[in-house]
Amino acid sequence: MTQAPPFHLAFPVSDLEATRRFYVDVLGCRVGREATRWIDFDFFGHQISAHLVDENRVDENRVDGAGAVLPTNPVDGKDVPVRHFGAILEWRAWHALVERLRGLGVQFLIEPHIRFVGEPGEQATLFVVDPSGHALEFKSFRDTRQIFAT
Repeated sequence: MTQAPPFHLAFPVSDLEATRRFYVDVLGCRVGREATRWIDFDFFGHQISAHLVDENRVDENRVDGAGAVLPTNPVDGKDVPVRHFGAILEWRAWHALVERLRGLGVQFLIEPHIRFVGEPGEQATLFVVDPSGHALEFKSFRDTRQIFAT
């Protein structure tokens, strides 16, 4: 697999300081540029921008029960939020993130587990929710050449 260029994603948040704490203290992201109503984060080598919006404009993205629930699709017996983003990490880094999240008492939307054991595309995956209710998936492949395996 060739090295892909970093992506950029902007997303709405209802509380900028809670978002900063989650992405920095929980996920370990570095802060980039920021202004009164937005913060850029180094999200595992990619740039994501959290933009402060009025609470009612964030509700459409919630999955945490405090607002509207996003549509889900059943995947391996779990209700996976259709709208989500995340990162593919190196195998050891994914396991280190799991331990970090557990150590901080972070509640998993979908518990860490391994999918497709012994099959092409074997992968580790987990889901968490940020303070504004965005679902984030972190995954890892035993063999990164199989990220797009069919």
